[in-house]
Amino acid sequence: MSQDSSTLREEGNNHFKAGDVQQALSCYTKALKISDCQSESAVLYRNRAACYLKLEDHTKAEADATKALDVDQGDVKARFRRAQALQKLGRLDQAFTDAQKCAQLEPKNKAFQDLLRQLGAQIQILFMTYRQKAAQNLVVLSREDAGAEQIFRNDGVKLLQNLLDSQQEDLILSALRTLVGLCTGHQSRTMAIVNEVGMDRLCGVMASAASTVSLSACHLIQVMFEALTEGMKKEIRGKDEAILPEPSRELRSMLRHLIDMLPASSVSGAGRDSAINLLVKQVPRKSLKNPDNSLTLWVIDQGLKKILEVAGTVPEVKGGPPLTDNTPMSCSVLLNKLYDDLKSDKERENFNKLCEEYVQYHFGRSDMESKLRAIQTVSVLLQGPSDVGNRTLELSGIMDAVISLCASENISHQQVAVEALIHAAGKAKRASFITANGVALLKELYKKSENDRIRVRALVGLCKLGSAGGTDFSMKQFAEGSTLKLAKQCRKWLCNEALPPASRRWAIEGLAYLTLDADVKEDLVEDKKALQAMFELAKSEDKTVLYAVGSTLVNCTNSYDVEKPDPQMVELAKYAKQHVPEEHPKDAQSFVGKRVVKLLEAGVVSALVCMVKQESPVLTEACRECIARVILALVERQEDRGLVVAQGGGKALLPLVSESTDQGKIKAAQALAKITITSNPEIAFPGERVYEVVRPLVSLLALDCTMLQNFEALMALTNLAGISERLRQKIIKEKAVPKIEGYMFEEHDMVRAAATECMCNLALSSEVQKCYLAPDSDRLKLLVLYSGEDDERLRKAASGTLAMLTGEMPELCTRIPDTTSHWLEIFQALLLSESQDLRHRGVVIVMNLMQADKSLAEKLMESEALEILSVLAKGDDPKQASIQKAAQRCLDLALEYGLIQSNEGGVNGKTM
Repeated sequence: MSQDSSTLREEGNNHFKAGDVQQALSCYTKALKISDCQSESAVLYRNRAACYLKLEDHTKAEADATKALDVDQGDVKARFRRAQALQKLGRLDQAFTDAQKCAQLEPKNKAFQDLLRQLGAQIQILFMTYRQKAAQNLVVLSREDAGAEQIFRNDGVKLLQNLLDSQQEDLILSALRTLVGLCTGHQSRTMAIVNEVGMDRLCGVMASAASTVSLSACHLIQVMFEALTEGMKKEIRGKDEAILPEPSRELRSMLRHLIDMLPASSVSGAGRDSAINLLVKQVPRKSLKNPDNSLTLWVIDQGLKKILEVAGTVPEVKGGPPLTDNTPMSCSVLLNKLYDDLKSDKERENFNKLCEEYVQYHFGRSDMESKLRAIQTVSVLLQGPSDVGNRTLELSGIMDAVISLCASENISHQQVAVEALIHAAGKAKRASFITANGVALLKELYKKSENDRIRVRALVGLCKLGSAGGTDFSMKQFAEGSTLKLAKQCRKWLCNEALPPASRRWAIEGLAYLTLDADVKEDLVEDKKALQAMFELAKSEDKTVLYAVGSTLVNCTNSYDVEKPDPQMVELAKYAKQHVPEEHPKDAQSFVGKRVVKLLEAGVVSALVCMVKQESPVLTEACRECIARVILALVERQEDRGLVVAQGGGKALLPLVSESTDQGKIKAAQALAKITITSNPEIAFPGERVYEVVRPLVSLLALDCTMLQNFEALMALTNLAGISERLRQKIIKEKAVPKIEGYMFEEHDMVRAAATECMCNLALSSEVQKCYLAPDSDRLKLLVLYSGEDDERLRKAASGTLAMLTGEMPELCTRIPDTTSHWLEIFQALLLSESQDLRHRGVVIVMNLMQADKSLAEKLMESEALEILSVLAKGDDPKQASIQKAAQRCLDLALEYGLIQSNEGGVNGKTM
């Protein structure tokens, strides 16, 4: 028997060597059936495993190799074949163990070493994949409070710390997003995480050069700030508007770390911008009604010099921290926010003193780098708290140094000086000085400089000086046609894609000044290539361009505020030979309308939508106001509103109504109103977004808003109130009802009618209906009287409300005769109206009165109403079927009450 199995094994080996694997498999299988020797069987199993590997039947290969190893654990060939099979089956950990033992038994075997390396790499990839999936699962789990608590209580924070230290971007992002879930709205967890993870680690992550990681870390710290501050507010809620307590130790620690990040050379430009952004959001008071600005004072005391150190950094000079193109403007915004948050002259004087000392210290040093730092700091201050910037500019020698350095042969020195000169020209008095003394220098730089960076800045300086007359057509700083030439050159620079974005951005700065001239506006909107180049820059990473784009578009759409002078005052000014501003002929509404159409065709809406989405301190409240003004101008014409909504303009307005200047919020709310009036709100603002529209519309029902804004808000609320009960409840919750009722007494016919229409739709809500049952209320009387007014729109609104209320609340009907002695005449006039809508409302009111009370029905039948109803019931016009049906119901009720007698299908007389 043994000999026979050996023979079959040899035959199998020969077949295997010849490449006939199936025959070899058959021989080994036959041999196994007759083999009675354990060691012989082990060899056969090992050989058959090799056949199964060739045939890619890895499950059987693994089983046979295991049977061989059961006999001899030292069979290295069987172990190697099992490792190969396990590798193919995906059981990498077991395969790695077998391959490792093979390599230990025969360290010089190249096949074993190769397999071991393959398995090591595969396991590493698999581990990373599993780790990434596990990290992503944590993100999902943390979004629910129960899941977040589970992670927190099971030492999940330690795991997240390991992920933060992993140096792998995907894992770090997952850890940051999980921490966001843990901290959102939960003060105690946030405090524990701040202490356990540590601000050093979080700031280190935010300092990363990877912008996505830096932004995610910034978002996490923002969420932490919100959780801590909101938690503090909840603790004192209900204590008579008590002043908020001092920030906790954790808050101060977080702010101190952010301040320390600013000048650190190890922090990336993106990380530094994120730190500035957080300080902008967290330090100044959200409302000036809050008297406590101690946090601002603390930051000024601890960090103003560090902020100025970043502000004064000249990128081209070695030794400074890395900056982005956005950093100087972000510093300007932060400095401006801090200065605006100061309450007293003493606090402002201290701020001025600290800035002056910093500038004087560096300007007084002998090295050029320090002098440049001083001038750069002044430049940043001029763009932020300009009063402070003007004071530092007036320090001895600064302005002279700026003028002198403009002629420097060093490009970096020249650039710093020219920028300072441009920002210095903002003050009218100084602009006149620079016009007299600096224009020749700027022209020289523009014409003769070989460096594009200097030329474009000199060009902007000329543009700023050339636009000093503003929109006043009669005030021209330069010769006729000069501004058009400057604008043409700006457009040329803007369209030159070979230039760096920073240089092209300066071209938009120039246009922002020059487009105060209507001729420049007309040329710009005709240049579609220039418009699209500007819009592309608005969507780019360079956020410093946002305000310049916004200002340019405000100018082109004439959406800035213009006070129309009193004609009598104009005549007096002319008589007194005083200057009278003149409007450019091309600033007439007909020209503005055409410019708006061209901007829409060029894709202005998508650019504005992208601008709103930017997360940067550079997107200031003033910048948001510009965007709101432009969108309002774009939706002025009803036919353009659909396009604006389709391209995301409606959605873009929602953040602008809460994060802008007071005027910006009003403009954004008015644009929302215009869209809501003419569009289906559920399509324009889908889902939950439609409920966000209510509050800004209600905010327009205020005395400081114009009559037009009041009217448009009422129209928009009318549209919303007619959609659903939930929307009506939202309007009621925003305390709009008393305001709307107030406008029902307005002298202006259209506003009064709009308010009544709005109340008509709101009266569908039972909560509003109850208001009409209140004792000593004139609400019902007002509706009855308005139903008899000459204004048809007002009559329709008032009578429609009455028709609905009398149907829903029969008890209200008996009060109507007490409202006015003319109630019968008013309702009869409705029945006799030429307007089908008014007749229908009138007949429904009469029907409701008759159904509610027999005595009311008797009074109606004693009047001319019986004859009118008889005529209305006989009509055969299908368009008036609803009127006929209601009139017939009135007659039927009169018959039921015995007030009239039937006479062959008609009516005959009255009973007494």
